Amino acid sequence: MRYTPLLAALLITTPLAAQTAPKDQGNRYSGVPGASRSSVIAQNGMAATSQPLATQIALDILKAGGSAVDAAIAANAALGLMEPTGNGIGGDLFAIIWDPKTQKLHGLNASGRAPMGQSLKQLQERTRKMPRSVRDSDGTIADWGSASVTIPGTVDGWFEMHGKFGKLPMRQVLAPSIRYAQQGFPVSELIAQYWKANTAGFEALHKEGAIEEIDNMRRAYMPGGKAPAEGEIFKNPDLALTLIEIAEGGRDAFYKGSLAQSMGRYFKRIGAPHRYEDFAAHKGEWVEPVSTSYRGYDVWEIPPNGQGIAALQILNILEGYDLKAMGRGSADFWHVFIEAKKRAFADRAKYYADPAFAKIPLKELLSKERATKQRADIDMGKAALADPALPVDGGNDTIYMTVADKDGMMVSLIQSNYRGMGSGLVPDDGNGRTLGFMFQDRGAQFSLDAKHANAYAPGKRPFHTIIPAFMTKDGKPLLSFGVMGGAMQPQGHAQIVVNMVDFGMTVQAAGDVARFHHDGSTDPEGGKAMTEGGVVEIESGVPQAIADELTKRGHKVKYSVGPYGGYQAIWRDPVTGAYWGASEFRKDGQAAGYWWQLQWLRCSPPIGLNTASHLRHSRQQQRNIGFARQAVVAILDQRHAHIGRTQSRCQFRRNLPRHIGIGLPVEQPHRTVDCDFAVEHQACLARFIQALVSGCRFRPIGIVLEMHAPGQDSLALRIGEPPTGEIGRGRDSDQSCQTRTQCLTGQQHQPAAHG
Repeated sequence: MRYTPLLAALLITTPLAAQTAPKDQGNRYSGVPGASRSSVIAQNGMAATSQPLATQIALDILKAGGSAVDAAIAANAALGLMEPTGNGIGGDLFAIIWDPKTQKLHGLNASGRAPMGQSLKQLQERTRKMPRSVRDSDGTIADWGSASVTIPGTVDGWFEMHGKFGKLPMRQVLAPSIRYAQQGFPVSELIAQYWKANTAGFEALHKEGAIEEIDNMRRAYMPGGKAPAEGEIFKNPDLALTLIEIAEGGRDAFYKGSLAQSMGRYFKRIGAPHRYEDFAAHKGEWVEPVSTSYRGYDVWEIPPNGQGIAALQILNILEGYDLKAMGRGSADFWHVFIEAKKRAFADRAKYYADPAFAKIPLKELLSKERATKQRADIDMGKAALADPALPVDGGNDTIYMTVADKDGMMVSLIQSNYRGMGSGLVPDDGNGRTLGFMFQDRGAQFSLDAKHANAYAPGKRPFHTIIPAFMTKDGKPLLSFGVMGGAMQPQGHAQIVVNMVDFGMTVQAAGDVARFHHDGSTDPEGGKAMTEGGVVEIESGVPQAIADELTKRGHKVKYSVGPYGGYQAIWRDPVTGAYWGASEFRKDGQAAGYWWQLQWLRCSPPIGLNTASHLRHSRQQQRNIGFARQAVVAILDQRHAHIGRTQSRCQFRRNLPRHIGIGLPVEQPHRTVDCDFAVEHQACLARFIQALVSGCRFRPIGIVLEMHAPGQDSLALRIGEPPTGEIGRGRDSDQSCQTRTQCLTGQQHQPAAHG
C-alpha cells in the first residue's frame, strides 16, 4: 500500500491557488533564506536525533568515554521509549559506520525475516479471508495485525555494532533509557500529535477486526485511557524491565531467553504463525555499502533489500544536468528532479528485494550508462504519467540519527517500526505484564505475486524503506546523514546532496529549505501501478509560479505539510576536523556537541538489575551522583574560564559564582558547594577531583566540596591541599603543568605518588 491512511490526518494539504499567505515568523540575520538556525559546531563529539533528551543521552555516553556506537545505541534505546511513534525494539535497524582505525565504511543490515511456519500460499489465503480495514483494501498484505509482522532485528543490531565498535558495557549504555522508562519523561509536541493519531487509528482498526487484540497496546501506550499529551510525563516500566533483561542477558535474552519465549507464546495465543524458533534463528548481516560518484563526492547507501540505491540512481540521472545554472527558483530544476525520481522508483518497484532470494542486477542499476538512457527519456516539457520502461539485461514513521566521537568514528543509523507505531500488537509475558514495545509491520512490504522478486517466502526479508546514508570525498569521511519517512527517503537523500554539492549550502540549511515529495510510483509490494503520474507535494517555500509551471507540464501539484521526512546530519570539516551538526526543524529534535571531554571515573556501580529495591536504591544513587557532578563541573568551569596567563601554571580564580546549577547554592564567604552524595561514592569522587587537579599548581584558596551522607558528619575535600583521612591519600598538589594546553586537556606529568 503506497499511502499511510492511519496518519492521513497529520498531512495538511492546501489547494494550489490558495498558497499565498506568508509565514508569521522573523528573519535571520545571516545564512540561506529559509534556514531555521545555524549549524551546531563542536570538536570532540556531536549527536543529532529527533528528540532532544536522546541527543543529551548520546553526549553523556560520549563524555563517559563511550564510542560513537555506544552513544548511538543509547540514543536509539531512548528514542524507542520517547518516540514510539516511529521506532522501538520491535522494529528493524540499518547502519553505516565510519571506522577511523580501518579508514573504511562498515554497513549493517539488521532487518528481520518472515516466520518459517507460513508459506506464500497460506499467506495468500489468509489475506483473502481476514477482515480488512476500509483504509487497507488494495489486495496487498494487511498493513496492520500479525500478518504484517516480521521478526524484529534491532536488538541483534545493537549487539552486532557493540561487539565490533563498543567500549562501554551494555549495562551502562542502556542505563539512561531504563531510568527514563522508570521515572518518566515529558512528551514533546510532534510526537504527542503522532501518538494521538496512531492510538486512535488502532482503536478503529480493532473495531474493524484488522488487529487481533488491543488491550496490551492500551496498557502500554494509553495511560488513563488516552495517549499522553504534549508535556505530559509518560512512564513505561514494562519496557524498563525488558531493557534490564537485555542489559543483563545480552542479545540472547531477546532472541533465545525468556523474552523470546514470551513473544512466541503471545503469537500462538492470537493465532499468528510466529514462534520461538523464528526468534532463535534470527541473525543480522554485515554488508559492504555501495556508492556512486556525484560531482567528485562519493555517496554511500546500504544495498537491497533496502531502497538506498534509489537515491544513487536519482543522483546518477541528475549529474547530467547543470542544476546550479537552472537554480532552485526554476521549474526546470524541480521537473528534472521529479522525473529522475520516477525512473529510479520504476526500478525500485521491479528489482529491489532480499538478495538471498532474488538476483539483483546491482551493477547495471547503478551504472552511469543506464542513467544516461534514463535521462534521455525525460521530456523537459511533459511529465511522465506511467512508469518509464527500461529493462535490465539479465510513509511512514521512522527515526534517523547520527553520532560522531572524538576519535573520528561516525555512525549513520536508521530504525523503524514501519507505518506509524507499527502493527498495533504489543506482546506480554503471559502474567499480566506487557513487554513495553510494539511489533513492526514491515512484512506488509512483501508482494503476494509469486513471480515478483519481492514475493513473500518463509525466512525472507521484505523490501525495506529505511536507509542510512554517508558521503566521502577522496576516501575521507565528510557527511553522515539521513532523511526518514518511507518513500521520501531516497528523494530526501538526493535533495540534501544536491543542496550541499550543487548549491553550497551548510549542513543545516540543506535540510531547512523547501522539499518536494512525489507520491504514486509503483511499489515493490504490488497493488496499483502508476498510470496517471502520481502527485507532487511541495512546501510553502516553493513559489506559486513554479507550481503553476509544473502543472502546465502535466504534474499534479499540491502544497502539503507533513510528508517530507525527518533529517539529521553531521558534517566533518576536512580541514579542522570539527563536526557540524544539523537537526530537522520540522521535527522535535536537536543537534548538540561538546569540545571538552570530562574523564569521569565510574562513581556508580552498574545500575541495579536484580530486584526492585536495588533499582530504587540505584535511582537515588544516580540523583546523588548527578548533584555531585554538577558541583565538579562548576569547579572545572572555573578552571577553564580563569586560566592563568603564564605557560607554566594555572590557578583558580578566588570567587565562584553565587549559584552553580540547580539547587547548589554557593555561600560566598566560604566558597562552598554543597551536594547530597551517597557515602559509598565519596572516595571515588575524591580520587577523581584529585586526579584533575594534581597536575597543576593551585593556591590553597579553600574551595571545598562537601559531601553529606544522611545521619553522618560531612566529609570534605579541600582543593589545593593533599587529600587526607578516609577519603584517600593523593599526590602533592604543588606540581605544575608544562603548558597551558596540558592544563586544559588534563595531560599531566606523572610524579611519584605519596604513600
